[in-house]
Amino acid sequence: MTKVVVVYHSGYGHTEVQAKAVARGAEKVDGTEVQLFNSEDAQQNWDALNAADAIIFGSPTYMGSASAQFKAFMDASSGIWYNRGWKDKVAAGFTTSASQSGDKLNTIVQLAIFAAQHGMIWVGNDLLPGNNSSSGSVNDLNRLGGFLGALAQANSDQGPDVAPLQSDLLTAEHLGERVASITKKLRS
Repeated sequence: MTKVVVVYHSGYGHTEVQAKAVARGAEKVDGTEVQLFNSEDAQQNWDALNAADAIIFGSPTYMGSASAQFKAFMDASSGIWYNRGWKDKVAAGFTTSASQSGDKLNTIVQLAIFAAQHGMIWVGNDLLPGNNSSSGSVNDLNRLGGFLGALAQANSDQGPDVAPLQSDLLTAEHLGERVASITKKLRS
C-alpha cells in the first residue's frame, strides 16, 4: 500500500478545492491510500505524515509566499527535520492565488526548499504548458505553465464553488496521480 498525505492551508477555500483535486488524482493509482489534512490538523497528526511514503504540500500564495498558517506548519516540523524523519519520502507542491502570476513560483520554490531541507525527493509537473499559443485556451491543462508544481488562479471575487477553473483542478489532479505513480514505483 502506497501512502500519500496531502497537507494544505486554505484561507478562502480555493486551495482546499485544489487539495481535493490533488487527492483525487493520487487515489486513481491502484494500491494508494490518501489522507488529506489542513495544516492545523496536520500538526495533530504527525504520525500519519511520518508513516506516509509521499507528502504533497499546498498553500495559497499570499504576498508572494506561502501563507503564515502554512509556514507555522513548516516551522512546527523542525523536530522531524532534526531527526530526518521525512528523508527519502516523495514530495510535491501546489498553490493558488488571485493573480495570473501572483508570484506563485516563489511559493512553489519555498515548498521545494522545505522538502529539500527534509531530505525529500521532489516531483514536479510533467505537463507541457498550455494556453501559450493562438490555438490555446484557459481550458488547457497547465495553462499557467508551472513545472515545479501545480499552479491555480482563482478570481478574488469568486468563491471556491466557481474558482479555480476546471483546467487548474485537472492539472492538480494530474500532479497527485503523478506523485502516487512515482511513489509506487520507488517503493516497489
